[in-house]
Formats: sequence, structure tokens, C-alpha cells
Amino acid sequence: MSLKIIADLCTGCSACEPECPNEAISEKKNIFIIDPDKCTECEGDYDTSQCVAVCPVDHCILPLAA
Repeated sequence: MSLKIIADLCTGCSACEPECPNEAISEKKNIFIIDPDKCTECEGDYDTSQCVAVCPVDHCILPLAA
């Protein structure tokens, strides 16, 4: 499973990028994106997804739809 940053809600604050243990988050045109091939939702590393935990915008980072 992977997470997705909702571009319309992302403020570009960059809080999420350094928190990702898989380096799955990067910046593109002042908006952050998550590489679904690298994202594990922090399973095996943390009890909760670290990007979601630090994001100041509610519902900005959500599970990627199948």
C-alpha cells in the first residue's frame, strides 16, 4: 500500500520529506509527491505513517486508491 499527497491541499511546508524513512517523498514545483514504489506507509518502521503525523493539513495525505 502507498500514500498520496493531495496536491490541492499541500502547502509545500516540507515537514513530511525528512520524516520519510524510505525517502519516498520529493518536491516537484513547490508541491510534495510520494513515490508509490518506495512508500510502505512506514510499516515495519513506525506504528503510524510519519508524513501523516507531521503534516499540518488534515486529510492532505491519504491512502492511494487501488
